[in-house]
Amino acid sequence: MPLFDAMLQVFVTLNGFSTSPFVLILLAFAGAFLGAKVVEVIPYTRRIIERREAQAAERQ
Repeated sequence: MPLFDAMLQVFVTLNGFSTSPFVLILLAFAGAFLGAKVVEVIPYTRRIIERREAQAAERQ
């Protein structure tokens, strides 16, 4: 039960943070930043981005 009590305490604390608009805005910016970094790291999405950039460069 001590593990359950710790998990419940964390849930209650995070629930308190989630009601603050400032924390939600901060989480949104952090999620957008990390999402952009992940897209650059994944090889499949990186190839898609490079292909689009090459097509845009050919048009100009």
